[in-house]
Amino acid sequence: MDLPNLLPHVNATLNATAMVLLVYARIMIAQKRIERHKRTMLAALAVSTLFLITYIIYHHVAPIFVFRGYGWIRPVYYFLLISHVILAAVAIPMILVTAWLGLRRRDSRHRAIARWTWPVWMYVSVSGVVVYLLLYQIYR
Repeated sequence: MDLPNLLPHVNATLNATAMVLLVYARIMIAQKRIERHKRTMLAALAVSTLFLITYIIYHHVAPIFVFRGYGWIRPVYYFLLISHVILAAVAIPMILVTAWLGLRRRDSRHRAIARWTWPVWMYVSVSGVVVYLLLYQIYR
């Protein structure tokens, strides 16, 4: 399998991995297991960074892939895609600031922004997997 055909599957796997890590990290902080929460969030950050790198490579080497769905699913797909892209761009600085505050143990500020960052990051991860499923699995 060549790179343009392989990378969408790699990207979906990375998004799904980030999703699992985010859920686990949320459980860990709810249980006040701060060190495990920290390690898991750093893993989610690493996986998401790797995703961003492979995503950029994919869009540099791959042709445009046209969504083949029709009817009611078409606007659903484009809503998911557009909201995913916009929120991904918004999420990047949010994630970086949240991580920086957490690593510096500025806990009250970290918690305040994490309340917004976590759901945005989770939405981006989930919607990325759904877009992948619609584009490359269900309507290919």
